[in-house]
Amino acid sequence: MLRLRNALWATAVTLVTISFGARADTITIVADEWCPYNCSPDSDRPGYMIEIASKALGVAGHTIKYSTMPWSRAIEEARRGKYTAIVGAARNDAPDFVFPDEPLGISGSVFAVKKGSTWKYTGIDSLATVSIGVIQDYSYAEDLDAYIAKYAKDAKRVQAATGETALGTNIRKLEAGRIDALVEDRAVLEYELAEEGKLGQFDYAGTLKQSEVFIAFSPAHPAAKEYARLLAEGVRALRASGELDTILARYGLKDWKR
Repeated sequence: MLRLRNALWATAVTLVTISFGARADTITIVADEWCPYNCSPDSDRPGYMIEIASKALGVAGHTIKYSTMPWSRAIEEARRGKYTAIVGAARNDAPDFVFPDEPLGISGSVFAVKKGSTWKYTGIDSLATVSIGVIQDYSYAEDLDAYIAKYAKDAKRVQAATGETALGTNIRKLEAGRIDALVEDRAVLEYELAEEGKLGQFDYAGTLKQSEVFIAFSPAHPAAKEYARLLAEGVRALRASGELDTILARYGLKDWKR
């Protein structure tokens, strides 16, 4: 079976390489840390999306250079063309970017609250009595994004953290009672809480609709559409060969399409 999988992957590599030529580029990818999607660049586990990109784009000879910075800055500097792509983006995060036709995962955000809290998220109207912690320029869901924009300057309703440790800031705010709930992708939140030795110390008070997440390419980059096509083809090849399952297993995850 392993030999068959390797053969499938080798065939896919050949086909993709022929289709997209032999030009080798350095593709720069940026974002804030959002483990397990994208983690520390210096780690042997830099995030499953980074590993997928390295495999999928590497078959055409391209090299991935991944670095971290605050999310707002990552979007703006990639938009101007300083970097090639952002990682972990929903379509609403940067709708002008070029998205592959294959997502690299599914994000499901939760509302985390302190133990003993009686508040539950039952829709936008239920937010009227609480202050929520979010991350600046993150996209969560269309109705929640509109709510955040409407009350961005009202700290009694919305507090937006910034910087590369924004999630840690929101966790500390929740612990101190400075916010009543924080909103975050469940996998990301639990990864961070496990790292801090705090897993299980909070309750979940509701969930948002799941959304697809991608590596999205700069609208200013002339090869953005080519890279997006190449990445999508690479993801499909990795899935067919079984390599995708291997990558995801390193992070305790399963294929979002299975």
